[in-house]
Amino acid sequence: MLIRDVEVAGRGRVDVRVLTGRIAEIGRGLPGPGDLDGHGGALLPGLHDHHVHLTALAAEAASVRVGPADVHGRAGLAAALRAGPPGEWVRAVGYHESVAGELDRAALDALVPDRPVRVQHRTGAMWFLNTAALRAAGLDTADGDGRLWRADERLRRLVPAVPLDLAAVGRRAARLGVTGFTNADPHPRAGLAQVLSVLPQRLVVMSADPSAVASAHPAAKTPTDPPVKLMLDDPTLPTPDELAATITELRPRPVAVHCVTRVQLLVTLLALDEAGPIEGDRIEHAAVVPAETVEWIRRLGVTVVTQPHFPVERARAYATDVRPDDRPHLYRCRSLAAAGVPLAAGTDAPYGTHDPWAVMRAAVRRDDGEALTPEDALRLFLGSPERPAQPRELTVGSAADLCLLQVPRREALDALSAEAVRATYIAGEPIHTL
Repeated sequence: MLIRDVEVAGRGRVDVRVLTGRIAEIGRGLPGPGDLDGHGGALLPGLHDHHVHLTALAAEAASVRVGPADVHGRAGLAAALRAGPPGEWVRAVGYHESVAGELDRAALDALVPDRPVRVQHRTGAMWFLNTAALRAAGLDTADGDGRLWRADERLRRLVPAVPLDLAAVGRRAARLGVTGFTNADPHPRAGLAQVLSVLPQRLVVMSADPSAVASAHPAAKTPTDPPVKLMLDDPTLPTPDELAATITELRPRPVAVHCVTRVQLLVTLLALDEAGPIEGDRIEHAAVVPAETVEWIRRLGVTVVTQPHFPVERARAYATDVRPDDRPHLYRCRSLAAAGVPLAAGTDAPYGTHDPWAVMRAAVRRDDGEALTPEDALRLFLGSPERPAQPRELTVGSAADLCLLQVPRREALDALSAEAVRATYIAGEPIHTL
């Protein structure tokens, strides 16, 4: 394939030839007929979503949305949950207490008494089941209040599966210029790599099981060895020594530690200090980063994979849900980047938007002192799975995983919109074209 007249960073307007899945030549006036005229549009490395939950994202399409942007009040929640034939399971997602207050078995029974209902909290950490759902799942006695914490793995064995149109997830991501995903489930379902193989994007699958094998797009000769995902929750938080011992046992594998509270971050930093950081170690989310820990993180050299859109998407909820002394430290971006902390981003979809361009826009438009430049926001999604904070460059020999825009880079940075995406390629093969 020969793509004529595209803007490549550091090269200006050039032609790009692709052979056997890799960039073979970059230059002006390359010989041979052009397969595609870029008309001066920017040619980028394909975007990589560094933290996403793909099966949950696919299941969202078969679920009822009950978040603050979707329904309002008890009447709206009841109407959404009652839709559909009686007796069939209802799976609802995105719930937050601002919709209709705290949920439990009794609250759901008052809204929908005659059909099994399960509602997932917006964080993804909690499921709420009504009596009909508990009985249908055989949990009536064991889970009296209907609140199940971190129960995804358990529920998969007990409730009907929802249809997963992963091919649709792949097509939608391709339209956004996404050529790769890092799936961040700590306990992925058995055979997940095979389930995800319908996606055209390159894949890396994290797991809490260090023996789990990563998956990759068939065009990749060697699958990426992913970090081991370590979940931290405050009620079951290990001591720094215990976490350090776990990390040491996992070496030489890197770790990706889930940190959404101040104490989780502090325990992780102490543990990494004791165990010793290695290349590939990551902190997922880094939701609360006190100012005094920024230099600590930089010294350890670990990569922060954050969600800069959450303070924007969840601004109203954070204003009441987050402790006042934590609010100035939410999802830092500019201060981390300025300190030299390796920084990348993931959408965390479906718990946030699935659109990386929307994440970039949010990162630029933040008004809390943590806004990034458009160029730095774009870089959040240009890294490789192995080095999320190191932007890939289009050079001779690099994989032809490409995102072709309809406009020059400067214009694209001004808008940061998926509407600019004209075509997406993996190993030189189109997975999306306009």
